[in-house]
This record gives sequence, C-alpha cells and structure tokens, in this order.
Amino acid sequence: MEPDEPEMTADPSAPRARERQRGKGATLSDELKDTLEDLIVSGVLKPGARLDEAELAERFKVSRTPVREALKALAATGLVDLRSRQGGVCVARISLPMLIEMFQMMAVMEGLCAKFAARRATEAQKQRMSQLHDDLTSILASGDHSRFYDVNQDFHDALYEASNTHYLAEQTRALRKRVRVYRRYVTFQPGRMSATIGEHGAILDAIRRNDPGAAFNAAIDHVSLLEDDIVDLIAALSEQDAAGAA
Repeated sequence: MEPDEPEMTADPSAPRARERQRGKGATLSDELKDTLEDLIVSGVLKPGARLDEAELAERFKVSRTPVREALKALAATGLVDLRSRQGGVCVARISLPMLIEMFQMMAVMEGLCAKFAARRATEAQKQRMSQLHDDLTSILASGDHSRFYDVNQDFHDALYEASNTHYLAEQTRALRKRVRVYRRYVTFQPGRMSATIGEHGAILDAIRRNDPGAAFNAAIDHVSLLEDDIVDLIAALSEQDAAGAA
C-alpha cells in the first residue's frame, strides 16, 4: 500500500530544478512567472495561498512591476485569482463541480491523444512510452513514490507527443497543468499507483496493436475520476480544507 503524499519541503523562493528552453527575449517577469507557475503546479504554493505583491518582490529581490506582470500572466492561465474572496491575489481554487468537469474533459482529451497515438505513433515514440512504463514499474517496486509521480508526468507527456498533434497536445498539456495539484492528491491515495501500472499497460497494448478505439477507451478509463477515485479526491480535499481552517 502506498503511503500518503510526503510533505513538501521545497524552498518556495526557488524554481523547480528542470531545464527550460528560453528565448533570448525572456524578461524578468517571464522568469518570475515561470518560477511561480512551477511552485503552484507542484503544490508548494497551494490553492488559496495569498500572493502578496510586496512580499514577492522582497523574496525574489525585484521591483513590484515584474511581480505585477507575472501575476497578471498567471491569472490569464487560470492559476491565479486577482480578486479572491479572501481579498487580494491568491493561488486560484477550483470549485468541486468545475473540477469534475475539468477531469471529464481531461479524460476525453487524453483519450483522443491515445487514439491518435494508436494511428500515428512512430516506433521510437512507442519505445519511449514502453521504457517509461517499465521505469514506473521498477520505481513502484522500490518504494520511491515521489519519483513515481514525476515519471508518471513524463509518461503522459510521451503519450501527447506520440499523438503527433499540435493543438490537441498543447491544450491537453495546458489543462493537465491546471489540475495538476489536485491530481497529485489522487496519485498518492492508497492503491492508485499500483492501478496506474495496469491502466498504462492497457493504453500501451492498444497503441502497439494500432487499435484507436481501444486506446481511446483505455485512456479515458485511466484518467476518469468520476467513479471510485473521485471519492478519494473529495476526502483529500476536505482534509486539506479542514487543516487549513484549524
């Protein structure tokens, strides 16, 4: 049985350690926006957390202008609420009804990615997905659950890549990022990681067989949180809200 999600201890003032491909024209506000986005989607800055402009300027040793621009850019993506109920700027919360709708849409979009992958994936792309699937199996056996979550992200990115689409893959990544912090709760629910291995296997099997219909259905089954997993998600969110109010 997998343990609960480990406590995050990352420094909120530091960006996640991952490579970025930036253009030469990247501005200070772009850099700050990317850093804050990383902290939000990874869960270091949690939904509802207040984002004080002056405090952020002091923390990152910048003026308030790039902070203001970064927050506006994040608001445009839905990650930040500029006029929250609590007053001021906060990391955006998603209501449960909207969250369910977003996961429904996520399931369909990933299903379409899998469907196209079954028709269009190159042998190299199939091998990439297979390798990541094998890595996840080994990581789960080793008990490195935080690493499992990260590699699981890579598996889904590889699926989008294998769809050989442009708009669909881009929009699927954007929606996945929007719900990522909530999906993380589900990943660490008991039994979810073990179930993921089998569900990924069904997607891969359908893609290898070049069966678009089976791939579509397998991906929807994997992503959908409207059955047993939605109960676990509600419990996790309720526990967080209760802890925050204490």
